[in-house]
Amino acid sequence: MTITPDSTTPPGHGTDNPTVASSSPSADEFAERFLDSTLATAETMSVYLGERLGWYRCLVDHGPLTADDLASRTATDARYAREWLEMQAAFGILDADLSSNSTTFGISPGVAEVLTDTSSRSYLGALPRMFAASFGRLSELLDAYRTGGGVSWDQLGADARECQAALNKPWFDADLAPALAAIDHIHQRLSRPGAKIADIGFGAGHSTIALAHAYPEATFVGLDVDAASVQMARDNAEAEGLGDRVQFHLAGGEEAVAHGPFDAAFAFECLHDMPRPVEVLAATRQALAPGAPMIVMDEAVSDEFSGPADELDKLMYGFSLFVCLPDSMSSPPSVATGTVMRPATLRSYAEQAGFRSVEVLPIEDFSFFRFYELRTG
Repeated sequence: MTITPDSTTPPGHGTDNPTVASSSPSADEFAERFLDSTLATAETMSVYLGERLGWYRCLVDHGPLTADDLASRTATDARYAREWLEMQAAFGILDADLSSNSTTFGISPGVAEVLTDTSSRSYLGALPRMFAASFGRLSELLDAYRTGGGVSWDQLGADARECQAALNKPWFDADLAPALAAIDHIHQRLSRPGAKIADIGFGAGHSTIALAHAYPEATFVGLDVDAASVQMARDNAEAEGLGDRVQFHLAGGEEAVAHGPFDAAFAFECLHDMPRPVEVLAATRQALAPGAPMIVMDEAVSDEFSGPADELDKLMYGFSLFVCLPDSMSSPPSVATGTVMRPATLRSYAEQAGFRSVEVLPIEDFSFFRFYELRTG
């Protein structure tokens, strides 16, 4: 299965058991596989260079271009540009035209959409930023692995927060409100005049903003512990003209009671990062109005560990090793969930927090995610 945001099938729903066909590779087989992985790493980080330096965007807007033209238009060095362009063509990302004395390089529409169209559900151009953020902290990660410490979201910096925001934004913008509107009882709650909605761990605020556009009679309160994210979300809300109905606070989910009561609460792709998720869920439950639900969106990983896994689980283990688990463990005491939060783990957290039941909502084909409804009654 090839992992792309609009084609991922949530694991645990298929019929194949990956352990049945597994076998130990020979030395030659594993060496070949590991070389492929090394090439993929080089490709991924080359995309980081092209995305951050504006080279892909320049090729979309002005290409095909020679190395000198690309360097001139982007205020970068021509020798580095030529090496990068040739490498991109060698990997089949860019097209090279060798018919003239000066080789030109172009980008095809499909590649351009994935790497530069930030409104497309297929957009992945920012994805390497998350690994770049982590790789820049490898010495701290090694120390954390030895001592049981961590590397915080704040330490990972702008690359990490901008990556997560950019990858989720097209899904929140286009699909979040319609997905929730299809769940009648949730839609009715969000549509109530004067409804007050919480967004716990809002990041750049794109989830909150999407819901605020869809439900104009509601007000929204966001809580997040990352100061830079709070400012980014406030700027985004002001740019959308929603400053009067959307408030973003620098506060943890444990402080939800002080801002309630809420007619509904959401936690989008953040619960697995929290060092103390039970405390956050318990505080949110106490902040909910009678009968109000909490919706948790988190990774749609398989139901249980079974050894060899599909590509989605593998990707989430990658994020867990380098980003989410170290972030969670940077704030002790931590339950150290990690990105691969199984449904049973979430159910256990919800039960400890005092919720009566957890149901998986019938929202499918929503990027990498699964939606849970936590109920108080």
